[in-house]
Amino acid sequence: METTLAIIKPDAYADGNTGKIIDIIISEGFKIIAMKQIHLSKKDAEGFYEVHKERPFFNELTSFMSSGCCVVLSLERENAVSKWRDVIGTTNPEEAANDTIRKKFGKNTGNNAVHGSDSAENGILESNYFFSKRELI
Repeated sequence: METTLAIIKPDAYADGNTGKIIDIIISEGFKIIAMKQIHLSKKDAEGFYEVHKERPFFNELTSFMSSGCCVVLSLERENAVSKWRDVIGTTNPEEAANDTIRKKFGKNTGNNAVHGSDSAENGILESNYFFSKRELI
């Protein structure tokens, strides 16, 4: 089994799409091993996205992620990272496949509804950023 982190971002949360996205997660065979609703501070968002610190979009990204509530989920299944990335689609919703989460609920590259880990190693690191061991079921 593999772990990946999913975040239902502030845009999808504000648009009332949290339940719809969770339904997709479950229907795609993921086990939710931890989940919580949070409102990231700017400092928390900067810590989570620190790997992108030198990128030109860092400030915009961290401001957006701290602009409202989101839901973080630690997901588990075989090939969780690649499966989740298939389910969410490409970063730009306009280029995403029709049945993907980003195509259905994303607005643009910045407001693209969900986050997904990019590797199995990062899936564990990112889950540990948000959840303690006792929260992971």
